[in-house]
Amino acid sequence: MELVKDKNILIIGATGGIGSKTAKLLAASGANLFLAARNKEKLQSLADEIKLSSDKIFALDISKPEEVATLKENFFTQYATIDVLLNAAGIGIIKQSEALSETEFLQTLNYNLYGPFLLVKAFLPKMKEPKKGLIINIPGILGKVPMAGAAAYSASKYGLVGMMQSIREEIKRTEIRITNLFLGGVDTPFRDMIDLKVQRDKMVMAEEAAKAIWFLCQQPTSAVVSEMVIQPFNHQSI
Repeated sequence: MELVKDKNILIIGATGGIGSKTAKLLAASGANLFLAARNKEKLQSLADEIKLSSDKIFALDISKPEEVATLKENFFTQYATIDVLLNAAGIGIIKQSEALSETEFLQTLNYNLYGPFLLVKAFLPKMKEPKKGLIINIPGILGKVPMAGAAAYSASKYGLVGMMQSIREEIKRTEIRITNLFLGGVDTPFRDMIDLKVQRDKMVMAEEAAKAIWFLCQQPTSAVVSEMVIQPFNHQSI
């Protein structure tokens, strides 16, 4: 396995339940981090906790091209190269299709699909120069197995999977790796935004999801984990 020590890692969605715990694990392992998320105050709090300087955080909406462009500029002001792009950002609107507004549908696509496209477009070229790097996205299990009420969410995540599979074909003669992490039922504050009653005590703990990402950041040079699926052992809706 490759160590994460001294690797330049950009975490999008760093203040979320999974993103923040992953940042702490990677910081403890000696990675060079740059954190991005929507909320500047939460970013600063996390940066203070892991002793990361304020010039290595950036608040943005990843569905805004101009903000992603500024993120790119700020990142490469701090680091000459990028080893890992981790996208842990996303929104979830779970509604029956007839109750789903056009605005909500487009908002979901913008943040869960268009945003990741902008990130890849901004940072993949720098990986192509040395022909190596790692891109991790988290489509979630609904990017593999849809459910009722997830028309917008699954559309965005299926689109994300398809997009990254196509990009993988474009770079197959390089050592750039692409990994999709399909998480199902993780107990994070993200779950509070979804109107779906579940047995939260039986969900995957955010700490365990973070450990999986920490592991994925250390893939050996001789292989790639194209996808990983993690679901609760016995998780039921109520």
